[in-house]
Amino acid sequence: MATDVQVPALGESITEGTLAQWLKKPGEAVKADEPIASLETDKVSVEVPSPVAGVLTEQLVEEGDNVAVGAVIARVDQAATAAAAATAAEAASASTNPAGAGENPQLRGSEHAPEPASAEAETSAGDEDHITTLSPAVRRAVLEYHVDPTKIKGTGKDGRLTKDDVIAAAEAQKSGTPAQAGAQAEAKLPSPPEQQPSAPGPRPSPGDRREERVKMSRLRQTIAKRLKDAQNTAAMLTTFNDVDMSAVIDARSRYKDLFEKKHGIRLGFMGFFVKACALAAKDVPSVNASLEGDEIVYHDYLDVSIAVSAPKGLVVPVVRNADRMSFAEIEKTIAAYGKKAKEGTLTVEEMQGGTFTISNGGVFGSLLSTPIINPPQSAVLGMHRIEERPVVKDGQIVARPMMYLALSYDHRIIDGREAVTFLVRVKEAIEDPTRLLIDL
Repeated sequence: MATDVQVPALGESITEGTLAQWLKKPGEAVKADEPIASLETDKVSVEVPSPVAGVLTEQLVEEGDNVAVGAVIARVDQAATAAAAATAAEAASASTNPAGAGENPQLRGSEHAPEPASAEAETSAGDEDHITTLSPAVRRAVLEYHVDPTKIKGTGKDGRLTKDDVIAAAEAQKSGTPAQAGAQAEAKLPSPPEQQPSAPGPRPSPGDRREERVKMSRLRQTIAKRLKDAQNTAAMLTTFNDVDMSAVIDARSRYKDLFEKKHGIRLGFMGFFVKACALAAKDVPSVNASLEGDEIVYHDYLDVSIAVSAPKGLVVPVVRNADRMSFAEIEKTIAAYGKKAKEGTLTVEEMQGGTFTISNGGVFGSLLSTPIINPPQSAVLGMHRIEERPVVKDGQIVARPMMYLALSYDHRIIDGREAVTFLVRVKEAIEDPTRLLIDL
């Protein structure tokens, strides 16, 4: 008896998604609630679980197709068993790879062919077949960095490769000499059969000119639309300041070990900036407001959207009631969101309802930027890298760890004086963290 697999509810106001990747192939055994496909929505990736245990018999849509909530995308046969599926896979492997025979063309030609039963068979299929099972971003990185995906251990969900895995492998490959890299690669690969070539084909030379067209993911399309809408709608302006990070760096170095021992989390810079923004928002409430029609909505709470770079694009999970949280609670929440973003498991609810955004481009080395506000919010704070610069203190030129801060704001509801005042309050709290304790 076959059971339909339907697209689950994807969140409020989301009616469809894009089938990003099949996680199971026809003929494979699946357990109840085991993910068989990954869907991409406007905001997050969602896994589609099997409603029953059995064998996946049909895939009714292709990767890249748009599917509506409730649509049937696959069927699972409950009557079949895992043992039957394994037997079928072994039989398929034996028929497609007989001793002394070349590659079976049906393995490449049929998109519904069973997956090989052993890891060796999967490895011997060649780089080209392996690349087609990767996400577009990872596939593009593999081609760009000229690395073999079969030799890279994935750190993503279920062992899947991420773009970071590919970049790390490329850096490791560059660190050794070409001869050493080749020797290591040969040592890891099994000896190929006599009739099978040692490599899938000649690799492009560095001078070759190549192009690849990859359809924008649904998430990337949404990011592009929202950012452009913000530019077209808001009267955006950016004000800048710089901040001496000496006091915060000193506080971290003195208390980081005790903090981690007590709370089980490292003390980072973000906790200080979230608390400083919460303090400044009390003096300048318009920075924590939003514009709805011809009304300004002021919030007596601070829900901070923290911009996080994920493998599929920028996401902004929300730290709710940040103004009432301790340093440890803020750091734990941000760390949990960062892990979820890397794994692609953030939910729609975790990214809705922010009232103010903080974006830390400094982790990537950015010196200065003009961040774009996240509608319907009215402001965003941009943090940047810390570097020693000469500054004048008490008539003396000294070196200090300085950071540029940028506040982009909607000039329709925030005046320049208010924006500058907010940024100065943040600067004062960071340069003298005691203000955070005495609410000054």
